[in-house]
Amino acid sequence: MKVVNLLNVSIDNLSITELLERLDCEGGLVFTPNVDHLIKLQYDREFYEAYKTSNYRVCDSQILIYASHFLGTPIKEKISGSDLFPAFYTYHKNNESIKIFLLGAAVGVASKAKEQINQKIGREIVIQAYSPSFGFEKNEEECDKIVELINQSGATVLAIGVGSPKQEKWLVKYRNKLTNIKILLGIGATIDFEAGCKARAPKWMSKVGIEWVYRLLREPRRLWKRYLIEGLPFFRLIVEQKLGSYKMPFLDN
Repeated sequence: MKVVNLLNVSIDNLSITELLERLDCEGGLVFTPNVDHLIKLQYDREFYEAYKTSNYRVCDSQILIYASHFLGTPIKEKISGSDLFPAFYTYHKNNESIKIFLLGAAVGVASKAKEQINQKIGREIVIQAYSPSFGFEKNEEECDKIVELINQSGATVLAIGVGSPKQEKWLVKYRNKLTNIKILLGIGATIDFEAGCKARAPKWMSKVGIEWVYRLLREPRRLWKRYLIEGLPFFRLIVEQKLGSYKMPFLDN
């Protein structure tokens, strides 16, 4: 499997069809790196170590596509969590062995997403949904409860959307306790999209790499810092990688 290195993160150069076929045969843990992830990975060693344990890392940003072309190692396709997840459950529409547990979003949103997806697919492909409390990842009792819910549900797939790096760290920490789960997907805001609680950007904006503008305009108080301040060093770091002077801050420590 070919990989593309962006800021010391290996991104699998797969099409969405290739990824779905591999997951069908082998299962695995999927992360979807974007600019925000790559910046956080520069200073969060726990996040970086979690990333390294994933089986697949697929590009969730048109800006990363542009960066890969700039570096001379083009990524073939953008596979965002919000594209991957509907493609995944549609691909497995008639596969009775695929049973999905949805974890994430605000109270009631995951349940609504469950209803919408099952209605669309025509069967109970999503068999259970749970919206955890704020800060649940620090509450061992609730985490143990979630693990038990997932194991008792009979689900074979876990799709979690609680934001990064929280969802990635949680998946890695509890992965081995999820006895029946074969496929694990970190899908960010996708549960809100599936429930109809948030609207996705128009496809043309996503295609040209300005989906972030749409999201910023809709949620300025939550996202302004991420997009207008925290993400800016990405471009400098990519130029440094091109010139051969880039170093990940903590790797020499």
